Amino acid sequence: QVQLVESGGGLVQPGGSLTLSCAASGFTVSRHTMVWYRQAPGKEREFVGSITGPDDFTKYTTSVKGRFTISRDNAKNTMYLQMSSLKPEDTAIYYCYVRTGTGYWGQGTQVTVSS
Repeated sequence: QVQLVESGGGLVQPGGSLTLSCAASGFTVSRHTMVWYRQAPGKEREFVGSITGPDDFTKYTTSVKGRFTISRDNAKNTMYLQMSSLKPEDTAIYYCYVRTGTGYWGQGTQVTVSS
């Protein structure tokens, strides 16, 4: 059974840092492209970044470049999103996605950036 479970969300002050995890089961993360999305209140879900290929090639939306870093630990079958210099506009529910079969989503983890 394919399953994605996000964790690590919470409340952080502007300029702070937070690391999210996406623990996968039912498939091997190193063999698939893994993606982070986010959805702010009243907004559409947007692409944040992805990691793919045997060389762990990453790409990001322009608004997070230089602040967010995606990585994965194959031994733990887990993908990570390291976030720094957080801004209030980063407040959203963050979702993990894998494009295998019909595609699978995690349930999301809330990130709130506020002083």
